[in-house]
Amino acid sequence: MFTNISIIGDGAMGTVLAMLLAEKKAPVRIWGYDAKQLRQTESSRQNSKFLPGYVIPEAVIFEGDDKKIMAGADLIVSAVPCQFMRSVWTRLRKQTPKNTPVCSVAKGIENKTLMRPTEILRDVLDSGKRELAALSGPTIADELARKLPATACVASSDEGLACKIQQTLSTPWFRIYTNTDIVGVELAGAMKNIIAIAAGIIDGIGAGDNAKAALLCRGLAEISRLGVAMGANPQTFAGLTGLGDLVTTCISPTGRNRSFGQRVGAGLSPQQAEDETESVIEGIATCKSVVEGLLAKYKVEMPITEAVYDVLFRKKSVQVAIVELMTRRLKSESPAN
Repeated sequence: MFTNISIIGDGAMGTVLAMLLAEKKAPVRIWGYDAKQLRQTESSRQNSKFLPGYVIPEAVIFEGDDKKIMAGADLIVSAVPCQFMRSVWTRLRKQTPKNTPVCSVAKGIENKTLMRPTEILRDVLDSGKRELAALSGPTIADELARKLPATACVASSDEGLACKIQQTLSTPWFRIYTNTDIVGVELAGAMKNIIAIAAGIIDGIGAGDNAKAALLCRGLAEISRLGVAMGANPQTFAGLTGLGDLVTTCISPTGRNRSFGQRVGAGLSPQQAEDETESVIEGIATCKSVVEGLLAKYKVEMPITEAVYDVLFRKKSVQVAIVELMTRRLKSESPAN
């Protein structure tokens, strides 16, 4: 079990994990790239920007100094959105201890490199021997802050590291499982946000529950298809980080990606819908990475993902995209399809 944790990133997930660890009496420090915002959160003991309405325990230490945040940490949690990870960790690279394990909680695929979060960490920190892990699953920060029952999965090629993180983060209301399929866990966490955008669009146009159920089933088939082609274990996609996270993200009224999609379905342009939130809509960038990079590389069929891409980046109308999906060639529902 880790006893001294530093969290890089003061968004909703980073904040709620700091709150959880503080309640477990674990020394925890949190860092943010915006020093002014970090000071405001420290003085008010509330993260009014990303997790409003919850008091942050006094035991959580806010540290804006790049060197001090790393000093003495036996576990570093990377809670930086995927598309900003490279710049943040390039800044922190020299201060990061070489042998300290890092656990990412980001969900996405970097646009230019098509790297997963732990691959970005490996690339930037330039340490082939560093232990890395990924925490993912149906973990809405607001519900964790309210101590509602939740589960997640921590994945690492090092089973010992995964078990230590499991022991460190588990509470009576937050149950952690372990997994060795870090590829599948990270891919599932990234790609479900694309399907969540589509689910929001369905809500926005009032297409109904039948349509959403079909979307989740066929969306999961797409996620699994690409994941297996990239070397993931197919069983991962039926678990917490696959089906579990997909369901939560597609039905939660507070989910960023679903809510963004709902605004698009209701008639806003993608840019207008994105402008209405300060949070990062991870599914937008992930959709771009998948369609412009991974689909061509792995040659798999992902019609829902491509339809979302057409709406977001090619100005295709939602109505036309739905008609095209519904009138595709009829076929079997076997796993191969």
